[in-house]
Amino acid sequence: MLIKTECTRGRVFATRAEANLALFEYVDGFSNPRRIQKRLGYLSPIEFEEKHYVNQATAEPVNLKPRKPALTS
Repeated sequence: MLIKTECTRGRVFATRAEANLALFEYVDGFSNPRRIQKRLGYLSPIEFEEKHYVNQATAEPVNLKPRKPALTS
């Protein structure tokens, strides 16, 4: 697996648990949030979220006032 190679190349771990922790930190802290993904339009998750929030901030506000109920006789 490429991730294991990227994370562990040139490193020596004293225990399997130490190696597992290093892999977890690499995947959770670097690989997942920063790698571009096809399903996100070739953006990283961080870039995708930033773009989403910028679009939300510049979008027209939505009127969230409740409608008044119709009067019935």
